[in-house]
Amino acid sequence: MTVSMRVMHAGDGYKYLLRSVAAGDGNRSLSTPLTRYYSEVGTPPGRWTGSGLPTVGEGRILTGSQVTETQLALLIGLGRDPVTGEPLGRAYPEYQPAHERVEERVRGLDPDLSTTERAAETSRIKAEETVQSGRRAVAGYDYTFSVPKSASVLWGVADPNTQELIVAAHHAAVADVVDYIEREIAATRAGVANADGAVAQVATRGIIAAAFDHWDSRANDPQLHTHVVISNKVQTVLDGRWRSLDSRPMHAAVTAISAYYNAVLADRLTRTFGLGWEQRGRGADRSPQWEITGVSESLVKEFSTRTRAIEIEKEQMINAYVQRHGRRPNNAAIVVLRAKATLATRPEKQVRSLEDLTAEWRHRAARLLRRDATDWARSVISAGTPRFTSADQIPAGLVEEVGSVVVAEVAGKRATWRRWNLWAEASRQTMHLRFKNARERETVVARVVESAERNSVALTPPESAVSPTQFRREDGTSVFRPRHGAIYSSTGVMAAEERLLDRANDLSSPVVSSLFIATAVRRRHDGRRLTRSQAEAITAIATSRRQVDLLVGPAGPGRRPPCTHYSSPGPGSTVVKASSGSPHRPPRRRCSPVTSASGARTPRSGSATTPWVSASFVPASW
Repeated sequence: MTVSMRVMHAGDGYKYLLRSVAAGDGNRSLSTPLTRYYSEVGTPPGRWTGSGLPTVGEGRILTGSQVTETQLALLIGLGRDPVTGEPLGRAYPEYQPAHERVEERVRGLDPDLSTTERAAETSRIKAEETVQSGRRAVAGYDYTFSVPKSASVLWGVADPNTQELIVAAHHAAVADVVDYIEREIAATRAGVANADGAVAQVATRGIIAAAFDHWDSRANDPQLHTHVVISNKVQTVLDGRWRSLDSRPMHAAVTAISAYYNAVLADRLTRTFGLGWEQRGRGADRSPQWEITGVSESLVKEFSTRTRAIEIEKEQMINAYVQRHGRRPNNAAIVVLRAKATLATRPEKQVRSLEDLTAEWRHRAARLLRRDATDWARSVISAGTPRFTSADQIPAGLVEEVGSVVVAEVAGKRATWRRWNLWAEASRQTMHLRFKNARERETVVARVVESAERNSVALTPPESAVSPTQFRREDGTSVFRPRHGAIYSSTGVMAAEERLLDRANDLSSPVVSSLFIATAVRRRHDGRRLTRSQAEAITAIATSRRQVDLLVGPAGPGRRPPCTHYSSPGPGSTVVKASSGSPHRPPRRRCSPVTSASGARTPRSGSATTPWVSASFVPASW
């Protein structure tokens, strides 16, 4: 993924963006050529962007103007106007410390609980509150736009003029995507009638953002990237009040934004240099990446020091996982392990001048290429003449064909999806095409997504009533429904669900004797006994006679699924690992069914502290 997002919190969370900024004289225009920063240690100061800038600073902050630390402290740190210091709506909330929340919840436990059950409940509460212990007010969203590694390598060793042009193409692509975020993703919520505090998702008067350019990775390899910090404070079109961004689409659309940025950047670099692009695999657990033709994989690997360190650490974590669980983790678990490996191998940031870095990069590349690196870069950017496509050249039949491929690809990875999943895949499926501008590409991708939506099964019911004009968006949809919030599936997934439901209603499976169950639930496992709710869950499943049973439990200490180590001696009997989830709502589709089996054993250590709940059905939404 070449666009990532992290939530920024109120307080001093913004300061990391300023640590590498070159001190200089503090008064230079940001239109100063990139070469002026070569000899200075650090990166250029941030610049303001976003169509919401006129809503703050009494109109004195212009697009492209320099971001000062005082302005960032006011807007991101305190949620105030970056110039006047006036509050922008409500102040950031303050949250109760974790230990106080634990004490309060423990005091509210049922006094009739046994000592074992109280200990289990207390452990669960501590685990839940520990997860929330770092809860702080959200001040903004840091979207990091990183050019593909081949583009970073080309930029890192090219001559200054070529470097300028590559940075300009990157900035233009970021601006195109920020514009898309403002039009299609950014929104706020209004109203106080329902449980989550809002009933309508309404438009804003644009976002306010600060962009910071960085040159290298933490391993000092070339990695041209830009942090675009979007303020959580936005002004509502509906009534002019200041509110917070709706976080749901800001999170949900990250993958779509990433795929779209890749394609838009490729268009711009191709228009400037006539580059070619090719898709390259990155291993079984990572998606393929499009890279510049002519920038060899050996050169990419030479400047991927961080990636190598992360991969080594990830493999060690996978091996440890196999030793603990007796199997290799699935792709979703590997993604989590890789994220942990990234943090575990993260070195301190070293601030160096671009001049120093460029000299080192050229020397390393020349050693591998056995020629002057700058001359090599010139040969790559003059390799051919590009061919561009316009939206009106894409026939309707091709759009429908690609839309079907998009649905098939998405359905192969998930059971349900939303528009952003389709947008990401549509961007990937059209990546090989080059368009004259971002609007042409957006038009084609949108057509493919609309086709994919038609080829999907809509699980979200249609609106039961027409909203008044003042409560409808420009596209006619109601503000009382999240934009692009419909959930889809496929006929194949629905058919699989029907098969599970049929098995859930089939009472032909064997049962376990009551004597065996009583013996099993009384037995200690790693020094612990099962709680009452765990014993009831096991008994319910072992005696249900259903071919498929579902066991649901809340997250907490011992999140290992309780049925992982059940035995299944009966012919045709199977026990499939189930993921834990809340007992108050149906599990997500990725949870596996637990099939009743004779000879079920109690869970191993870890799950023994969690109060598991048995559900003797498979919900229709599964």
